[in-house]
Amino acid sequence: MSEAHQQIQQLKERMQKSIVGQEDVIDRLIIGLLANGNLLIEGLPGLAKTRAIKAMAKNMEADFSRIQFTPDLLPSDVTGTEVYHQSGGSGTFRFEPGPIFANIVLADEINRAPAKVQAALLEAMEERQVTVSGKTHKMEPLFMVMATQNPVEQEGTYPLPEAQMDRFLMHVLITYPPVDDEIRIIQLVRSEETAALVPAAKEAEVAEQPDEPLSPVPQDAVFAARSQIAGIHVSEASERYMADLVQATRTPEIYGGELRRWIEVGASPRASLALDKCSRTHAWLNERDYVDPLDIRAIVHDVLRHRLTLSFEADGDGVTPDRVVDEIVTLVALT
Repeated sequence: MSEAHQQIQQLKERMQKSIVGQEDVIDRLIIGLLANGNLLIEGLPGLAKTRAIKAMAKNMEADFSRIQFTPDLLPSDVTGTEVYHQSGGSGTFRFEPGPIFANIVLADEINRAPAKVQAALLEAMEERQVTVSGKTHKMEPLFMVMATQNPVEQEGTYPLPEAQMDRFLMHVLITYPPVDDEIRIIQLVRSEETAALVPAAKEAEVAEQPDEPLSPVPQDAVFAARSQIAGIHVSEASERYMADLVQATRTPEIYGGELRRWIEVGASPRASLALDKCSRTHAWLNERDYVDPLDIRAIVHDVLRHRLTLSFEADGDGVTPDRVVDEIVTLVALT
């Protein structure tokens, strides 16, 4: 196991201490980080979406910024703006960076802001830069947007347009935890509240354990991991399988059955690129130097579910994007 792999594994273990019952979500956050992509995380309020992202940023050597999206937010509140500074009888305009200029950006409840504010993220997410008043400002080498959203049927939300949904590497769903995990959540939060209310006891406990505090995972570990992931072998059969899965969303009539009734618009080439990046990252995390079909199937739902536009018939029948992807995986053979 390489040093980078050990450090990423440490990051995962530290996040698991703060998050209970969401192991799959933690895996997806790390895959997004290593694959250099942006994530959309969806779930009902109270399911630890924000907590999971904060846990990652807290345990990394990285600048963290949180933007709380609200209906009255302006694009300049996200990107920053030119501010006039006067000194010595003359003045100049200077760019004051907005909260988007950080390593890890939490766009909290992104679908509670109108489209013009959501669109302010597009250039940063895709091109890793922001243009204000005709001037381009580059983002840091380590930069990713992790956006959370409540289900679109919740009151006061603005559904993300298809063009922006496609900019997200993966769409991660968070569901309710099992009862046993919920009990562990109660215990975890109770212990955190107790530690916060009894600072003297906490200081005494630290004094009894003279070990140095854990250092954050350095950014170099992420860059080293990305270099190793770039060398993961992908066979021609795996490349064909990824392309066939995406192509099936565009030509569902070939497969007949219900699939052709369910899909109105298929996935773009970004889906194929995302499958390649995420499957290689999944293989690396599992200490393999090649992509297995199981790696592709492990992340295909997260890659495709937000890139499919379902038909009116599918909506009427209560068909979900995940069910459509299940059908595609069943019908598309590995050649």
